[in-house]
Amino acid sequence: MDKLIISPAPHIHSGDSVSKNMTGVIVALVPALLVGFYYFGLGSLIVTATAIISCIIFEYLIQRFMLKGENSVMDGSAALTGLLLAMNLPSNIPVWMVIIGSLVAIGIAKMSFGGLGNNPFNPALVGRVFLLISFPVAMTTWPKPVPFNPSYLDAVTAATPLEMIKGHFGEMPGLKDLFLGNMGGSLGEISALALLIGLVYLLVKKIISWHIPVSILVTVFIFSGIMHLANPEVYAAPLVHLFTGGLMLGAIFMATDYVTSPMNPRGMLIYGVGIGIITVVIRAFGAYPEGVSFAILIMNGFTPLINTYIKPKRFGEKIK
Repeated sequence: MDKLIISPAPHIHSGDSVSKNMTGVIVALVPALLVGFYYFGLGSLIVTATAIISCIIFEYLIQRFMLKGENSVMDGSAALTGLLLAMNLPSNIPVWMVIIGSLVAIGIAKMSFGGLGNNPFNPALVGRVFLLISFPVAMTTWPKPVPFNPSYLDAVTAATPLEMIKGHFGEMPGLKDLFLGNMGGSLGEISALALLIGLVYLLVKKIISWHIPVSILVTVFIFSGIMHLANPEVYAAPLVHLFTGGLMLGAIFMATDYVTSPMNPRGMLIYGVGIGIITVVIRAFGAYPEGVSFAILIMNGFTPLINTYIKPKRFGEKIK
């Protein structure tokens, strides 16, 4: 008699494996990664390689010597966590900080809850927010985009568009530069075009559904548009919000994490709208110029509640 095996999410019913879907997300990130390499050069290579290798090593060591269970380091989730963490970091951040962020992402946000499928919060974002709170200067010192820049720690710095909006200083890049990525920021968040190419790939391959990214982007567009119409001198235009900061990266690659997002379409839409609203509120009224990471983590916390109360009726259940 076969045993009934119950395992944690993500539950993939299409015949795909976890490793195949993780690889698909990594492939979708390649365009944004290449743009980061182009604009930030050597620094982006060092930060990305350090984050990926550190996450893989920490996950292996924790499973091997602490959890003493079956090692799942080859399923691609650790490598993806490292890549996403790197995408959320400045390309001139010191290597030792990247290693600390990787340890927090894997050791605290993921493995302390039992590994893949058990973590309530997105590990890469937990690592990023930890670094932001612990090392705010390093995490908000952005290198100026210089094609194939050979420098690393001594790169010339520049303000991000969101910082310009928040502080009302500097000349904003045009929409074309914002769309293509010619601006300061984290190495993986700068090019909206590259991230949208990744979104199309994920949708075509059916790795994610449209509900979460579209609901986030539409909510930010509408909410920021209303504020811009009310006071255009204070609040930026909605397209500026869409093309700047980590919004595209967060909406497409972070908020759609299988484990920490709701399981059904209605729940996904509520989750996405919540992220969009919180993001605009933090950007407009908060102390930080960016709010995507905090918004996603906050809504990660609401995911179990959404899954409990927003779910389809059981087969045969009477609809009230």
